[in-house]
Amino acid sequence: MSSYRKRIRRYAEMGYLEVWYSSIDERSVLDVLSAKARKRAERLVAKAREKGHVQVLDKLTEHVDGEHRIIEEVPLIVRETHLENGMPIDKALDLMLRSYIESLAYDRRKLLSRYRIVDSARKVVGVGSVGTGCWVVLLKGIDNDDPLFLQVKQAQTSVLAPYVESRLPFQNQGRRVVVGQRLTQGAPDIFLGWGEGPNAHFYVRQLADMKGSATFGEGEVEQLETFEEYCGLCGWALALAHAKSGDPAMIAGYCGNSSELDDAIAKFALAYAKQTNKDYDALEKARLSGRVQVAAELIVK
Repeated sequence: MSSYRKRIRRYAEMGYLEVWYSSIDERSVLDVLSAKARKRAERLVAKAREKGHVQVLDKLTEHVDGEHRIIEEVPLIVRETHLENGMPIDKALDLMLRSYIESLAYDRRKLLSRYRIVDSARKVVGVGSVGTGCWVVLLKGIDNDDPLFLQVKQAQTSVLAPYVESRLPFQNQGRRVVVGQRLTQGAPDIFLGWGEGPNAHFYVRQLADMKGSATFGEGEVEQLETFEEYCGLCGWALALAHAKSGDPAMIAGYCGNSSELDDAIAKFALAYAKQTNKDYDALEKARLSGRVQVAAELIVK
């Protein structure tokens, strides 16, 4: 939290345009880390660079009759033929993607027009998307070395909506997600867009765009030694996102100089962790009783 407060105060001293064009790149991250943390960060960056579309093509697809097809992994990746309302998947995806293309700038549309749809499948993704529609669409350019994976994700009303007075000037929930990402991220996905499909709002982004993440397991002493620096990077990213989407000077004033906000955030984090454990125990109890069916390979030991 102290890292966040220092950064947001720094942004409060900068001009708004200077803040808007600020970004956190690889070099700036490595420059602020200790030697041990820098070495680990370099490994993570190298690993993230391997998560491109060509690498994902080898991992997620197989050759069928001379064409790449997405490999089914029931229940995580399933090839559907119809939506729940009976509409054929091909027709539904065509409607959704045509709507999505309208949300893109002309240069993005021109680039995307060079690709053709090869295959699609329904995919289970993160916890926040459970129960919503999510599709992976494989497109291909001039040859097999030019694949593009797009992820079509259903967007619903934010859970925070009932608690805020402000209202956005548009109704599409996919657009809400996209506008939020463009406001807060320094370099959003070039194919990030939104649209409207059969009875649903959605947004689209690339499935493989060199993402990377750090993990810290209990008892992993060497990794935990760099945890504080990782928190500092998170504070940096959070401060920049808030400074871009809000008023950095007002936020800096709200944070103040005392540890009051720090203590409040820590208290919330501990309560959140406690609730997460409680929810997991309830789910596990439901699984053991047979009330909820869970795929065996997804059970966390």
